Amino acid sequence: MTLSSMTGFARTGGQDGACSWTWEVKSVNAKGLDVRCRLPGGFERLEPPARDRVKKMFRRGNITLNLNVTRDKGGAGFRVNQAVLEELLAILPEIQKRIPGAGAPSADGLLGLRGVIEPIEEDLSDEAREALETTILADLDSALEGLAQMRGDEGSRLVSAMESHLDEIGRLCGRAEELAAAQPDAIRERLKTQVQALLEDVPAIPEERLIQEAALLMSKADLREELDRLKAHQEAARQLVASDDAVGRKLDFLCQEFNREANTLCSKSQDIELTRVGLELKAAIEQLREQVQNIE
Repeated sequence: MTLSSMTGFARTGGQDGACSWTWEVKSVNAKGLDVRCRLPGGFERLEPPARDRVKKMFRRGNITLNLNVTRDKGGAGFRVNQAVLEELLAILPEIQKRIPGAGAPSADGLLGLRGVIEPIEEDLSDEAREALETTILADLDSALEGLAQMRGDEGSRLVSAMESHLDEIGRLCGRAEELAAAQPDAIRERLKTQVQALLEDVPAIPEERLIQEAALLMSKADLREELDRLKAHQEAARQLVASDDAVGRKLDFLCQEFNREANTLCSKSQDIELTRVGLELKAAIEQLREQVQNIE
């Protein structure tokens, strides 16, 4: 088992007698688990069991369930929804008052409005409806399994991309460590030159004070803690990537810690080349974070 993405799509359909249906399930990124159901009239009571099925399979993602149901009307025909028609006729005078000069509506215009003409559907017994809903929910299970498979496949591709970014971060950290090792000598030489020039201008400065200031500058430029933490973050990230659990939030937090150390490295850098490596490191961390944003 590998990490899963939060994006995917699946579709299934079925038929039972004169009734056919299609489930479409779509998943995109989200901070938590958000389930939205779009069900046709008469099938509203499928929403609670549909939500329960999603919650058992997924932990994060904005997941939309869309059910389309079509019935073979045969000779049942159509009828006028008198309640809707009467409601429309009742508000027509008010509309005509607000829109002076508006002509009277035609019969075909009224009948063409949504909901005025409706199909005559065959009433199902409680037992038949329950059996139909059970079959429809079984197809939803198949659609959710297809969605989980697609999210898993996408997660495998994301794992490969994240491992590549972690390799690049490791390479840059190694280069930064090499440059940081030479940084104290460069600082020491620069300080020596500056102190000599300063003593010529202000000979009264105590030597001990100069030594203290030099030691303070050396301490501020020490990058060992930042480099050690970056190594620890790399190891933690690799362990999370190899996990079978939903670790997207943990990886996202870890990317923030990565970036914090990279910022400190850049601010402490006393060398142009080391600063350049720090900026490349920040770019690699941002690329990693872009992939992490899609992990469940």
